Amino acid sequence: MTFDPYASTRETTEGTVYSVTGGDWDSMVTEIGKTKEERVVVNMGPQHPSTHGVLRLILELEGETVTEARAGIGFLHTGIEKNCEYRTWTQGVTFVTRMDYLSPIFNETAYCLAVEKLLGITNDIPERASVIRVMMMELNRISSHMVALGTGALELGALTPVFFAFRDRERVLDIFESASGLRMNMAYIRPGGVQQDLPAGSVERIRNDVKEMRKSFKDNATLLVGNSIWMKRMKDVGYLDLAGCTTLGITGPILRATGMPWDLRKTQPYCGYENYNFDVITNDSADSYGRFLVRVEELEQSLRIIEQCCDKLDALDGAPVMVADKKIAWPAQLALGADGLGNSLNHIREIMGTSMEALIHHFKLVTEGFRVPAGQVYAAVESPRGELGAHVVSDGGTHPYRVHFRDPSFNNLQSTAAMCEGGQVADVIASVASIDPVMGGVDR
Repeated sequence: MTFDPYASTRETTEGTVYSVTGGDWDSMVTEIGKTKEERVVVNMGPQHPSTHGVLRLILELEGETVTEARAGIGFLHTGIEKNCEYRTWTQGVTFVTRMDYLSPIFNETAYCLAVEKLLGITNDIPERASVIRVMMMELNRISSHMVALGTGALELGALTPVFFAFRDRERVLDIFESASGLRMNMAYIRPGGVQQDLPAGSVERIRNDVKEMRKSFKDNATLLVGNSIWMKRMKDVGYLDLAGCTTLGITGPILRATGMPWDLRKTQPYCGYENYNFDVITNDSADSYGRFLVRVEELEQSLRIIEQCCDKLDALDGAPVMVADKKIAWPAQLALGADGLGNSLNHIREIMGTSMEALIHHFKLVTEGFRVPAGQVYAAVESPRGELGAHVVSDGGTHPYRVHFRDPSFNNLQSTAAMCEGGQVADVIASVASIDPVMGGVDR
């Protein structure tokens, strides 16, 4: 009798029904059934400082292998963009500075550049104010990279680098405090310029800090660059090539680690960046180690820019730091008094005793704010994490009609699945650290 591998057919009301058999169908069904039971879904995190309690990683594991990775967001709920609609244009700065709280200066600058574009005063910003903005941004880039590099090392078990990194970050925060009175979320950049000029002796102090930091950065790099243990944890981990980056809209060190020299400071200069000599750092490894090297080498470029800023500030000593138009410029004439930093006595004497018009102007500008012509603009800066853009809409009133930010952390976080799926659980730590997301910018 000849063996028939096919099952016999039977007639039903729907027609002929065939029973599928043969091949590896049975074994496949069995394997799938087993896999379902072995596959585990776990919540992971927070493991990166900027994800403390506000980033949920949902991992589907098959043994130690990550088969699916999803990022859960929306736990921070700041409502910053909406709040801006109920405050004056100047007060908006105090909100946006709190979004990406590791790089507040960049948030402020992007917002102020957009407001200035709407006002049509972009070319009226004093040169000294632009130089101070550039210097503060580069100092902020250093402090942000210090957190990324130090904590990234800490998460992978390297304890020493975090102490060195945070020591240098403290140097930067001390400079911020001396210039603005605050270490973080300074609201130092204002529409039209900066809050106040640098205190006496700041330039020399910054020059000395640059020398110290340059020496420290070399020591820090010696600990990790080329370190065999470090490379085993970072090399070929979290791979994402140029095609993946462009598909997901990813910018910053992640994009430059694929070999793409995309840096808004060079491609779309703002605040006079075209007048500074520096290099765009790239790497062609497209992995976590490449992103680490990009950040390490960017520190030296920031120091180069800061040194050039110091030279420019020496040449511009005594120049204004706020736009000349008194209808826009914040009216405070800051001076050191017995009670610390406050309005100068001459300014108070004028507006309170001699000029009713000056008093009215001061009152209206502080309480009501200036009007901005109707329109919409987009202004972008190169933050430590990539392209940070501000889309600002005005209806001609004294407060924004709409403020929306294109935060790089939001776009970059999309790469989590692409980097982590197919890798090991331990590699997720290195991958997320190399993304360096800040949830204040994501859940704004």
